[in-house]
Amino acid sequence: MDAPVRWGAVALDCADPAELGAFWAGVLGGEVAFASEGFVAVSAPGAWLTAQRVEGYRPPSWPDGDRPKQVHLDLAVDDLEAGEAHVLGRGATRAAHQPAPDRFRVYLDPAGHPFCLTTLIP
Repeated sequence: MDAPVRWGAVALDCADPAELGAFWAGVLGGEVAFASEGFVAVSAPGAWLTAQRVEGYRPPSWPDGDRPKQVHLDLAVDDLEAGEAHVLGRGATRAAHQPAPDRFRVYLDPAGHPFCLTTLIP
């Protein structure tokens, strides 16, 4: 069955997106394809990785501690409305906070993990 959603990127929370983006671009043999003050997108062979600024960011204390892993999925769609219908129909809920709903939308999976649908990733 063809789904209106396809793999987009792995998004990492951080304090300094430029630093983290440059790191992953170097590690993955990719390049910074887009950068703003609070966001960097790295295009690498076979995958995209993004880094986004989170105020008061504290790194995970994995595997133990009070700060779990901090990662979410960015899933690519051609049509946000069709993608939204697809994920809601499978049990997702739309998050209350939508920072840029014309470009990407935030949802919660059934366990409460956030993920985004976006038209920004080809």
